Amino acid sequence: MPQTNFNTLTQRRAARLLGLAGVVALSLGLAACDRNSGEQTAGQKLDAAVAKTEQVAADAQAKMESAAKDATTATRNAAADAAAMMDDAGITAKVSAGIAKDSELSAVKIDVDTRNGVVTLTGPVKSAAARERAETIARGVQGVNSVVNQLTVTAG
Repeated sequence: MPQTNFNTLTQRRAARLLGLAGVVALSLGLAACDRNSGEQTAGQKLDAAVAKTEQVAADAQAKMESAAKDATTATRNAAADAAAMMDDAGITAKVSAGIAKDSELSAVKIDVDTRNGVVTLTGPVKSAAARERAETIARGVQGVNSVVNQLTVTAG
């Protein structure tokens, strides 16, 4: 009888081991199927979220740097434009003052306009000599690049 109990115990243990092996094989098979289904584990989801956050931060930094460069460029351009306008206004004032000092020229009738160092003279003058003197005065002012003389000689 002891022999029968031993055989029964051995068969039970073998059946349990066989069942356990089947459960392990089934678990591994299901795990492999789950990985192929495209679902991410919690760790993979966290890694993806961290990577996405890092990318968004990098994009935001790049945009901020670009905006800072644009702002710097705009500020420099505005400062240059303001300086040019101040220079033009100074040139206009100096040309107008020079014309006012000449007794043959009328600072009231002669319009002086300056843009980027180019002086434009318009209005009436009494003679061709007066027209040339006004242009000479304008050319003599520092900062003048050129003169557009549109003065017209009129009698009177």
